[in-house]
Amino acid sequence: MTKRATGLIGSRLGYRINLVGLIGFAVVLFWAVIALFAADLIPYSVGEIVDTDYFGPMHPGLWLGSDYLGRDMLSRILMGARYTVGISLAAVTIACVTGVVLGMAAAVVRGVVDSVLSRILDAMNSIPSKLFGLMVVAAVGSSIPVLILTLSAIYIPGAYRFSRSLAVNINTMEFMTVARIRGESLAYLIGAEILPNIIGPVLADLGLRFVFIVLLLSGLSFLGLGVQPPYADWGALVRENLGGLPFGAPAVIVPSIAIATLTISVNLLIDNLPRKIRDRSAP
Repeated sequence: MTKRATGLIGSRLGYRINLVGLIGFAVVLFWAVIALFAADLIPYSVGEIVDTDYFGPMHPGLWLGSDYLGRDMLSRILMGARYTVGISLAAVTIACVTGVVLGMAAAVVRGVVDSVLSRILDAMNSIPSKLFGLMVVAAVGSSIPVLILTLSAIYIPGAYRFSRSLAVNINTMEFMTVARIRGESLAYLIGAEILPNIIGPVLADLGLRFVFIVLLLSGLSFLGLGVQPPYADWGALVRENLGGLPFGAPAVIVPSIAIATLTISVNLLIDNLPRKIRDRSAP
């Protein structure tokens, strides 16, 4: 599809479609589909040793070579997408939903509630994210629920601050005063008046936090505190096959490329969101 054609389609829909944004969306959609159907797509079990050589080269039957134990890297990459995308998506959803709801509530209620929430979450935000993740996972143990809750707790303060700053501006508008005079409830003010007017920036912020969580999860896995063997996310795949780096083994290069393609594509998609969606922060 040419740039002119995408522009014409976008004009009919009320906004311009950016070709770079479409490419980013296509890559993100590709990894999302892989994550959903990985179990049906893998040619071998993730723990099955299928090669007598370690760090084997790419060839028919082992399209991405083998890892340090002779396991099929294609199968491990596909299943790794399920853990990397799934854990990150669950964590960013919890973080953003919790942070945005608390931020809007604090902006509407103000007073003591706003002050207490802001101080508590500011204190949480002052702890370095990787240090916090290391402490929690090392103390409690590494499991998927623990990883999801830890990653979400790390990014709740940022989502709270971002949504609160947007909601404070909306809270000063005349239609909010009218809604209060009508006696509308807090839930109505948040869900019907504030949220529709900040949804664009909130979605863009969600995408950015998804990238941060993917990188943090990969970092924790690289340190051995992520998804545990025989399963692995992409960061763990890089760690366990690091010995193949001097040989240029696909087992260490391909997971790194997978992380890069996902994070870069999400950034491209966010940067090229239709302006009508991205800038929807005013009534």
